[in-house]
Amino acid sequence: MLDLGLIGFAQPLVLAGLALLPVIWWLLRVTPPAPQRVAFPPLRLLFGLRQDEETASRIPLWLLMLRLALATLLILALAEPVWRPAGDTGRSRPLLLVLDDGWAAAHSWDKRISFARALIEGAGNDDQLVALAATSPQVKAEPPVFLAADEALAKLKALSPLPLGPARLELAARLGKMEKPQEAIDIVWIANGLDHGEAASFAGKLEEIASGGALKLVTNAPGEVPLVLTPPAQGEDGLEVTIRRLEVPELRDGRVEARAEDGRLLAEAEWQLPRLATATKARLDLPLELRNEVHTISVTGERSAASKVLIDERWKRRAAGLVSGNSFEADQPLLSDLYYLERALRPFADIRKANQGEARQGETQEGERSQIEMLLADPLSVLFLADIGTLSERDATLVRNWVKEGGTLVRFAGPHLAAQSDDLIPVSLRSGGRSLGGALSWTEPQHLAPFEESSPFAGLDLPGDATVSRQVLAEPRDLAFAETWARLEDGTPLVTAAREGEGRLVLFHITANTDWSNLPLSGLFVSMLQRILDLAQGVAAQNEGAEGGLLMPRQVMTGFGTFTSPPPYVTPIPFAEWTKTRPSAEHPPGFYGMQGAARALNLGNENLVLAPLPALTGLTRQEGFGDAAHQALRPLLLTLALILLIADGFAALYLTGRLNAPHQRPRGPRVAALLLAGLLSAPLVGGHVAPAKAADDAYALKATSETHLAYVETGDKDLDGLSHAALSGLTKRLRERTALEPGEPMGVNIDQDELAFFPFLYWPVAQNAHVLSDATAAKISSYMQNGGMILFDTRDQDRAISGLPNEANEALRQVLAKLDVPPLEPVPADHVLTKSFYLLQSFPGRWDGGQVWVEAANRGRAQTNDGVSAIIIGSNDFAGAWAEDPNGRPLLPVAPGGERQREYAYRFGVNLVMYALTGNYKADQVHVPALLERLGQ
Repeated sequence: MLDLGLIGFAQPLVLAGLALLPVIWWLLRVTPPAPQRVAFPPLRLLFGLRQDEETASRIPLWLLMLRLALATLLILALAEPVWRPAGDTGRSRPLLLVLDDGWAAAHSWDKRISFARALIEGAGNDDQLVALAATSPQVKAEPPVFLAADEALAKLKALSPLPLGPARLELAARLGKMEKPQEAIDIVWIANGLDHGEAASFAGKLEEIASGGALKLVTNAPGEVPLVLTPPAQGEDGLEVTIRRLEVPELRDGRVEARAEDGRLLAEAEWQLPRLATATKARLDLPLELRNEVHTISVTGERSAASKVLIDERWKRRAAGLVSGNSFEADQPLLSDLYYLERALRPFADIRKANQGEARQGETQEGERSQIEMLLADPLSVLFLADIGTLSERDATLVRNWVKEGGTLVRFAGPHLAAQSDDLIPVSLRSGGRSLGGALSWTEPQHLAPFEESSPFAGLDLPGDATVSRQVLAEPRDLAFAETWARLEDGTPLVTAAREGEGRLVLFHITANTDWSNLPLSGLFVSMLQRILDLAQGVAAQNEGAEGGLLMPRQVMTGFGTFTSPPPYVTPIPFAEWTKTRPSAEHPPGFYGMQGAARALNLGNENLVLAPLPALTGLTRQEGFGDAAHQALRPLLLTLALILLIADGFAALYLTGRLNAPHQRPRGPRVAALLLAGLLSAPLVGGHVAPAKAADDAYALKATSETHLAYVETGDKDLDGLSHAALSGLTKRLRERTALEPGEPMGVNIDQDELAFFPFLYWPVAQNAHVLSDATAAKISSYMQNGGMILFDTRDQDRAISGLPNEANEALRQVLAKLDVPPLEPVPADHVLTKSFYLLQSFPGRWDGGQVWVEAANRGRAQTNDGVSAIIIGSNDFAGAWAEDPNGRPLLPVAPGGERQREYAYRFGVNLVMYALTGNYKADQVHVPALLERLGQ
């Protein structure tokens, strides 16, 4: 390639043809135009006259310039010019392309891939080998290999951004082991604009690897780095998130949104970042019920995993009820049991109290209601009872039923409980309790022992000054049937628990105030209560019942911030190591754990450092990638040449007089108008000449000469190729098994082509589907109303998770948004589709188990299309099962039924085409005896 700065030429030798322009000039000058015939009888009088000098008529100067311009355009077009040629580094050496493919690259991923594609294509034009290396962490990392340009393009197409930061120095170590075709190579590093603490060292390593070759850095501006959203802080009235960015001199504002697991928008909040500001906060005001439904919080319009925060039970605020057995709650708050409980729970719980005075007032206004009854009248997660010995029979029944339905009862000891207790405790107690470190005691106050791995408190740090001076003791015989979550150093239980139905009974063997222990004064007390609140929602004890339990990956994020199924290399996280786990290749951001009790591993956090790329040394060149990078000029030049060719044709007709009527002189304005009409009659569509009416007629003739199965072209080359191969396979089966002999399948441009030629359309729903235009929607509705049938295939049965939205369903909603879709229902057992040719009970494709939907039977309404469903929707990837290569070999495997399942998929395809062509023919009663005979009835 010849690089001239803003323009380059892939075939520079063709430019030598420009040297022929003077020769073309001379030829055009000496070649006169064709003579003009004019009927003029008096010409006879001129015969015999002698002309002393004969001068040849020359071509007009304007026509000469027109034809020279036409020749110049053709020569330049054959040289394949490129605007902003990104593919040439200035030397004919092998090319190493290094690409940052982490979360920071997702925001401008399309630009990066387009630029990288141009680099590889440019290397291919110079017959260079290309090696492609991504900087994201790899599970099984191997040194990159130099490949031919077309192989490198295929590898580039498979890349997608990962929700991780780059591991540049790890890549540099692998590059040092790479086998190079020659010592000096050219390197282009497409960076994400961030330092990540390794940029300078990495650039130095690349300079060493280049060994004298060019080292070019291509990066985005600081303002194009995605925003980072940190996990929210909890407040009493909502959630507060922090939005971070690089320091840039521009004002930016936007919104954050909180959504539920089913995609519902729960709340929005505006934010603004002033000039040079690097962080701001946004507050999402949510009532308790809606706050506990939040599944994700994201920055509106951002395509990056760092701009989305996943929310699990740790951010859901619980309702906690507090009841004390003491009577001096208001008079002496520092001696109150509830004083310390309330302050420990307030940061992460919605506290509800009903003291003795309120209960008495309630009796006069609302009848005989106790404090406990008043609290349990509303939804409650945890009930804390401080030093209440024996509950009344009525309260005991209410609490027992509430616990069995999933509630958590937490009780604290005290004089009342030590003297007398009921059975709503995990273990039976010895009367009187145990005193440690008193004036008449031989023992010292006891410290806490380290928590066991099976305890919900595992991993919490023990304060050295937390001691217990008195406790209630459990009957040893009951400890075998209960769980001990915390012990003193002498082994006596401090916190015990037991299951009761779906809920739990928990007992602290000390008071909730400082009478028996100074534990309520420590931060450990707050952490223990928080773990119990988490446990009430089924989160804190994922490893319960299995020492060293694992959190299995459930959903992980892509670099774009969307959810996907965990790849095979993603591994479970040991519960004991959860708090230390950071996102990595084996543990990408996402949800880990069981349904309803999953833990969220987030990418964005306060430890994520945002720093721009520093000034790097050793670079040959540094530039940015813009929207105008790498644009081929050949189509434009050929179009202009075609326009000039048309103009030349009109000019030739004008000069020979063929545009004039007989006995009429040429008229300049008339010819000019015709030339202008000729120029305007060549509309451009994306740099190409629009198809002529003859092409439309040829398309219509091909579509109507035979019956053709048709598929909707999505713009995805691979998906459209699969659809064509699938309908080719189905066409082959129709020819072999039925009297129908359809032609080769045809692709349909849903916006431009006529649909009435085809009785059946297969529409694979692509993930990039968009809302149809009004004209296209009207055309499709008319097609279905007049007998056409469309099979919409979402192809997501292998990825669909019950109850969760996915990209395929969203794409289908986009396609059907403007269509008049009738009510749908699963295919009934007696539907014509089950017997139009084969007798079928299921409709598998590449996958099995997905529901097939047809138009619901008309009840009390006039039947449309003689009762034949115009729309069929499925998710089993039927094209994946039908597709085969020209030799008849299947292109894709089917699961779980193998080749037997593929045969049933073909039978469903045959039934579908027969249903589209014959309608409800097999629904007539005359076919019932034959059907019953085939069924053996």
